[in-house]
Amino acid sequence: MVEPHAHTTEDIAAIEDAARHQDGPSSSLAPFRHTVYRNIWIANLASNFGTLIQAVGASWLMTSITPSADMVALVQASTNLPVVLFALLAGAISDNFDRRWVMITAQGTMFVFSVALAVFAYGGWITPWMLLGFTFLIGCGSALNGPAWQSSVGDMVPRADLPAAVALNSMAFNIARSVGPAIGGAIVATAGASMAFLINALSYIGLIGVLARWRAPKVESLLPRETMVMAMGAGLRYVAMSPNIVIVLVRSFMFGLGAIAVMALMPLMARDLIHGGPLTYGLLLGFFGVGAVIGALASSRARYRLSVEWLVRLSFLGFAVCSAVSGLEGMTPLVMAVQVIGGACWVLALSTFNVTVQLSAPRWVVGRALALYQVATFGGMTFGSWLWGTLAEHYGVTTALQWAAVASLIGGAIGFLYALPQLSMLNLDPWSRWKEPEIAVPIEPRSGPIVVTIEYIIDEKDVIAFLRAMAERKRVRRRDGARHWQLLRDLADARLWVERYHSPTWVEYVRQNQRVTHADAVVWERVRALHRGAKPPRVHRMIERQTAAAHHGNGTSDSRAGTLVNPALADPLPPAAEKNRVP
Repeated sequence: MVEPHAHTTEDIAAIEDAARHQDGPSSSLAPFRHTVYRNIWIANLASNFGTLIQAVGASWLMTSITPSADMVALVQASTNLPVVLFALLAGAISDNFDRRWVMITAQGTMFVFSVALAVFAYGGWITPWMLLGFTFLIGCGSALNGPAWQSSVGDMVPRADLPAAVALNSMAFNIARSVGPAIGGAIVATAGASMAFLINALSYIGLIGVLARWRAPKVESLLPRETMVMAMGAGLRYVAMSPNIVIVLVRSFMFGLGAIAVMALMPLMARDLIHGGPLTYGLLLGFFGVGAVIGALASSRARYRLSVEWLVRLSFLGFAVCSAVSGLEGMTPLVMAVQVIGGACWVLALSTFNVTVQLSAPRWVVGRALALYQVATFGGMTFGSWLWGTLAEHYGVTTALQWAAVASLIGGAIGFLYALPQLSMLNLDPWSRWKEPEIAVPIEPRSGPIVVTIEYIIDEKDVIAFLRAMAERKRVRRRDGARHWQLLRDLADARLWVERYHSPTWVEYVRQNQRVTHADAVVWERVRALHRGAKPPRVHRMIERQTAAAHHGNGTSDSRAGTLVNPALADPLPPAAEKNRVP
């Protein structure tokens, strides 16, 4: 893939200018034109109300059963920790199974544990660690649901509406946040935390019903499904070799680290700095939610007027202000007001990170890329919840919030070294021009390792350009699954260059080539344009064999190696097979 990060500074500036001025900002509500998205969004909004009501109940219940500040902060950590632990597995499941059923399973899991939590709270059997255990289990359902839900948005709306759809998803949660916490505070104050937990359980039913009626588009594949270990490895490899996504992970970790302080310590702000009760806590969350709604509605225009990097920098700065002011004691109106700033910056930053990841990953790996983005973001939040809770326990809430403001300023300053790329509309659809070659030697899908060599004729004057193109080709090959990639030059013929790499099995070789996107094909064409041979580059596809392997006739199977054994396998393919061209 040609990542935006690979462009020159002039190219990036041109892309940013075009993105800001080509057609003006698109409508922030455009995704609602799509019926499926609109129905699921509404059902998800109702579920979000339940989630926020439960969050108020869990946080305030913890303040009621223990005076420990770090235990209160750990309520946020226990909710976020499952994402850190299981998001990559959830992303692999999302990319390899029907995402609709993955979401239904996740919602059902959260329903069961929410009912159990309500029962235990009503019976008065809850201890601090039991409460953390239940919130952790509900968080596990959320971790399973997250990658499937976020990557399904691309199946519900066109790519052009994706940024607005992601912002609307954040807005759905924060509409609930603007009202739900106040309702939750009132419910906890009048009916107790157990009622808040029961309402959350009931809120999952509508979303399960809508998902059950949705018929998501199916992508047929003739290849066997990857094992979970291989799928997770492929996701890690893809993200590690995609510079744009790596930058997002670093910045989102820093944002989560600093920003979570306000959320994690908000119950203590309400109790100790404002000297209020659960209703005050709900109001603080409500003002934060109002700001988030404002941020979501303004996101399209903000992206039109500002580069992605400046939008994120201002979000870091806004949250630093929110954290610092939130630590002021006895300044209730001002503290309430800055929650609006914090909410707007929360949505603008996180939706921008999310969209950047989605536009930097093709559909086959988008669930895993989003999962790793969640790991980074929630990893920062989980560590931050513990860190700021510990500081609050030993040095006070005000000191903890002030240091969180410093962390947010550092996160914004990192952008001067590692800037986010401007959102671009790369074509990451499958190239679909590669055809599985005919082979003369019978092999099975699991046979391997497969060794591929490709011969190029390159003039001396083109060597530097060729090496630069091949550096990008190496990254793409390895990112998509190739191993032991090498570039060789013939000592007897200075114009002859050989690209060589391995695939573990034949089916993995086929899978790797089917992952080529239109953006990757740009790199392929750059390489082929430098080839000076009379014919296209020659391809040799060979299977590695052990010289000590026992033969039982021509073409019999050696079960120890898991491949077909044949003396001819070590030789290049016959001329007819060599005519297969590089994608």
